[in-house]
Amino acid sequence: MEILINVVHYVVPFIVLLGILVFVHEFGHFIVARISGVEVSAFSIGFGKKLWGRKDKHGTYWKICAIPLGGYCQFLGDDDASSTTSAPKKLTKKQQKRAFAFQNPFKKLAIVLAGPGFNYLFAVLLYICLFMALGKFTFPPVVGEALPEGAAAQAGIVKGDRILSINGKKVSDFNDINREVTLAADKFVSVEVLRGEDVLKFDFPLTEIEMEQSNGKITKQFMLGIRSVTCIEVGHEKVGFFRAVSLSLKEVSDVTTATLRGVGQMITGKRGTQDVGGIIRIAEMSGDISKGQHAWDFVVFMALLSVNLGLLNLFPIPVLDGGHVLIFVLEIITRREINEKVKEYLFKAGFLILLALMLLATWNDIVHLIDRWFNS
Repeated sequence: MEILINVVHYVVPFIVLLGILVFVHEFGHFIVARISGVEVSAFSIGFGKKLWGRKDKHGTYWKICAIPLGGYCQFLGDDDASSTTSAPKKLTKKQQKRAFAFQNPFKKLAIVLAGPGFNYLFAVLLYICLFMALGKFTFPPVVGEALPEGAAAQAGIVKGDRILSINGKKVSDFNDINREVTLAADKFVSVEVLRGEDVLKFDFPLTEIEMEQSNGKITKQFMLGIRSVTCIEVGHEKVGFFRAVSLSLKEVSDVTTATLRGVGQMITGKRGTQDVGGIIRIAEMSGDISKGQHAWDFVVFMALLSVNLGLLNLFPIPVLDGGHVLIFVLEIITRREINEKVKEYLFKAGFLILLALMLLATWNDIVHLIDRWFNS
């Protein structure tokens, strides 16, 4: 019975979450391709064995497959589902006019950018709906994770603790924590937390951590060493449409900036790669949210992942949308098409990079799960 409950709480929300985000991404490619006169041969949610499928009047075969770990939008003339190679010799002159491979680079660029673009648009719309339905919400000052090497963990603060005050100053939002820590004159803090029904007090020195600023400059900052939880608290401030749009755009911008800063720190060696997570981590987080939090927390998590999916696909790695974008931009600048053999080698290299990242993410996820099982 417990296994069935875990399936409901972890597997089902994960499949729903990933299915929606993949559909949004691929639908972006699909709708811009169709508007541009490019024929889409297949639109799939998932890989492997087909569970359901039907062909529409435009010749697109819509299907849902057994492995729900992605999807694809296959264009006329593509040799495979990744749309990295094409077979122009198999197409008639009439078909070539509707094949992706024969479009000018501007059309190709628009179609490729539409996938990540729709993920961003979807996140903006989700945030707008949340702000208008709930009012202005905040991220509570609850510890989602206390980093083992951080000052807070060393002092005894643990996951789930709610920070009430720092140096006597009340904390009501997670962003307040950074403000009060920055203002700590002697870099020694007195932190009050709520753990269950008990109020606990911790006095400890902060630890200095290297951080990369928005201008690329590396500075050292005194920090607690904690991360927030993926949940929100609803306030009483009503939000109109234009204010909701403004708050939504800011939220999406903040998520993008934070993600890019984290990636930059990993590349420069200022942060370890243990933060790289994958499918297992997403399933774990979506399950935790569905078990113990509100429905709107799941929507916030979906918006966050939609931004990250869009941003990840814009990275200039061949096979990803960003790799295609780079190639098409180069073709526009040079006014000549890149040699197919060169593209093939680039995509093979991109696939190896992507495979390495997936293996790293899976390893980190497994280590994280083992740590959670033995330390919970």
